[in-house]
Parts: sequence; structure tokens; C-alpha cells
Amino acid sequence: MKLTGRQTQTKTLTDLFKALDRQHAVTITYLKPGETEPTVRTIEIMELRTTSVRITKTGEVRGGGIVIIAMCRLRQERREFHLAGVLAYTTHRIGYVLTPPANSTYERPTPQPVNDVQAFFFYELARDKDDADYRPRKRLDLAA
Repeated sequence: MKLTGRQTQTKTLTDLFKALDRQHAVTITYLKPGETEPTVRTIEIMELRTTSVRITKTGEVRGGGIVIIAMCRLRQERREFHLAGVLAYTTHRIGYVLTPPANSTYERPTPQPVNDVQAFFFYELARDKDDADYRPRKRLDLAA
């Protein structure tokens, strides 16, 4: 077990990238934001990603952390863990056993009509499925 507080972040990232390249499982002791008790998870790393950086009006830099995107063996689903929350980790020689979810594909919408106003109106209604079948929830009183 390696404690992240006793080594540099570069060393931790190097070990996690090696586990990713070799497809070896990693057990992490993780402290969720806002909780006091750490949890232990065995994960299969899919990728390591950086979060976006924001600069506030006062000039304070926020964000820019590193996120571990992995399959959690306990929940058997895709999870995100912030590297700052990892207290300790152990790399194993156990290979990956979970299959990650397939990426969703982008479906190109049909082109909008440019010459017919009525066809454009129905195109816009059909594009937003919730509004296409709009019916008032209560009866409208037009006499008032």
C-alpha cells in the first residue's frame, strides 16, 4: 500500500498510468468530499483526466484537479474519483474483468426546411418532443 501523502503527485500519477497501461486493478482508499470516513474501492482505471480551470474575479484559481475515471468493482458501474481524495492505493496484478459501457453515438438531426414556413413550424415542434404533444393540465377558462 502506498500513501499518497508521503510521495509526490507525479509518483502517484506514474503508478496509476502504469496500472492503466497494463490493465491492472487498483485498490484505493478514498475520502469523499464532505465525509469523514474513507471508503475502500477496487477500481479498473479507464482514463485519467484534468478538470477545467476557473479564475474568479478576485484572481483565485479554482479547479485544475485530476480525475480518475474508472469502473468500480463494488458497484459495477463507471465512477469518477478525484485524485486529491485518494489517501492510499495498491496496484495489483489482477487484470480487468468488467466491461466499460459503450460510448453513445451522435445522431445527426434531419436538416430543417428552408422554403416552407409551415413545414419549418412542424419541424420545430417535432424537434422538441415534450412540446410537440402539449396539452394544458387544467381547463382554460376563456369567459373570465
